[in-house]
Amino acid sequence: MKPFLDQDFVLDSPSASQLYHQHAARMPIIDYHCHLVPQQIAENKKFKNITQLWLYGDHYKWRAMRTNGVDERFCTGDATDWEKFKKWAETVPHTVRNPLYHWTHMELKAFFGFKGVLNKNTAKEVWDLANEKLATDAYRPQGLLKMMNVEVVCTTDDPVDSLEYHKVIKNSNCTIKVLPTWRADKALSVENVEGFNEYMVQLSEAAEIDIHTYDDLLKALRIRHDYFAGVGCKLSDHGIEEFYAEDYTLSEIRTIFLKIRSGMELNKREVCQFKSAMLYELGVMDYEKGWTQQFHYGALRNNNTRLLSTLGPDTGFDSIHDLSCAATMSKFLNRLDTENKLTKTIIYNLNPAQNEVVGTMIGNFQDGSMPGKIQFGSGWWFLDQKTGMENQINALSNMGLLSRFVGMLTDSRSFLSYPRHEYFRRILCNLLGNDVENGLINNDMELLGNMVENICYHNAKNYFEF
Repeated sequence: MKPFLDQDFVLDSPSASQLYHQHAARMPIIDYHCHLVPQQIAENKKFKNITQLWLYGDHYKWRAMRTNGVDERFCTGDATDWEKFKKWAETVPHTVRNPLYHWTHMELKAFFGFKGVLNKNTAKEVWDLANEKLATDAYRPQGLLKMMNVEVVCTTDDPVDSLEYHKVIKNSNCTIKVLPTWRADKALSVENVEGFNEYMVQLSEAAEIDIHTYDDLLKALRIRHDYFAGVGCKLSDHGIEEFYAEDYTLSEIRTIFLKIRSGMELNKREVCQFKSAMLYELGVMDYEKGWTQQFHYGALRNNNTRLLSTLGPDTGFDSIHDLSCAATMSKFLNRLDTENKLTKTIIYNLNPAQNEVVGTMIGNFQDGSMPGKIQFGSGWWFLDQKTGMENQINALSNMGLLSRFVGMLTDSRSFLSYPRHEYFRRILCNLLGNDVENGLINNDMELLGNMVENICYHNAKNYFEF
């Protein structure tokens, strides 16, 4: 029987252990997509306790606590931080076989040296241990990033953001490179007429131009796109339900824009046309600057309208969507490629049934200009767990070149999430190591070791030109 969370956690063979400990473990981390708050890094915020650092904003944990019968006041409500932590500790034993069980204990071990298990009996011990360390300067955000050997962090930022904290970080003595990522989702959100028009006001102010027409909108976005580039941005990201590739004319889009600006609701086809036009134009902007565009697709968001109305979005009421997107994904990518305007692209699917779809789709648009120009993104959100990552790696291996994969990211709002990179690296090394043990791969540890180091670090560094 193997002990829980020992040095060979997830590693089932000597070959897997060798690949991880001699190659993967020592590589720096490039976290090219996350939701960390730049202000907290810039100000090197001191967290008062582990609840503020670990539980605030973590909808993964809130979902588990609700499922365990924990009242909302202990998730997002007015309970004290200790009460919230205690309820989480009581929930942890019930998360066995959920990735939260692994993440929780990996994070406590990596950052605080706690090697036990979190439950109601150890809650006070962990609370005191963590809070004692959090009182020191080493446990501020920049220190936490250094502990995990993080080299680059790419946050997620709206086009109207001033990026002031990115500038502060850049001009400080912070040794971690922190860059913005362009996330223009609100410029596509025409389903909500009032919200879209309010956003046009914000974008107009940020770009310092009046937005009366569709052409004005594109001009404003280009102004902000240029501004982001000036602050070091190299990536965009789109959180889309599906790919949009409806046929349209420029005249139609101009008319649709005037319609929504006048406060009128759009019909379903008009919504799809507008989103199609915007995705294309944003793709062209990214191509012109040599950025990487990312697409996170397949989420069915805000399913619980009752709790959405009281708690807001991103609080744990989203799920996997079952839309079929192959045809529209192909059409969207093909239009950009036909016009020689398809930039580096990463596609993340949320529905595991789409793994082979994405795995084969990316091969259609590789053009030999660089290794792995079109990428199948790592297991995302509900697939960010052992089985999900194994399935993604296997699909990519079968349909493309795993050796050119740009690897893992946190996609997290927490500074304690960096052991997810360790988790991924162990899973990757285990798959490769077991193939060696089973005679499916030649026992060439130099070849495989280099491959592991590339996937964990070098591929991303070269791909994004960090």
